[in-house]
Amino acid sequence: VQLQASGGGLVQAGGSLRLSCAASGRTFSNWHMGWFRQAPGKEREFVAGISWSEGSTTYANSVKGRFTISRDNAKNTAYLQMNSLKPEDTAVYYCAADVNPTALAIGVMRWEYDYWGQGTLVTVSS
Repeated sequence: VQLQASGGGLVQAGGSLRLSCAASGRTFSNWHMGWFRQAPGKEREFVAGISWSEGSTTYANSVKGRFTISRDNAKNTAYLQMNSLKPEDTAVYYCAADVNPTALAIGVMRWEYDYWGQGTLVTVSS
């Protein structure tokens, strides 16, 4: 399994970016997918997750109403649409895959995910 995150960049506060996570693996449609982020000097934190069936999503309170996670199982790709960006959203964003979900509940902890992408840097200027 390989995950390739892309779409990061420099944006002004209030702007938008869409991150993509392209996955290898024939059973992508069976995986939960998640996005995490890590700001300088801080722990990696959960941002958003989506179930394998696209029926459920969950978000960190800090991004709820501004970010939207989605997936296209035909393209083996997950997305994170980020709107109304704030300087505190500045971080390296990582996508992650839970390839053996045991429940419909989407994991929000790092240890619940099996594979990680390399990260893409998002910088929001004030």
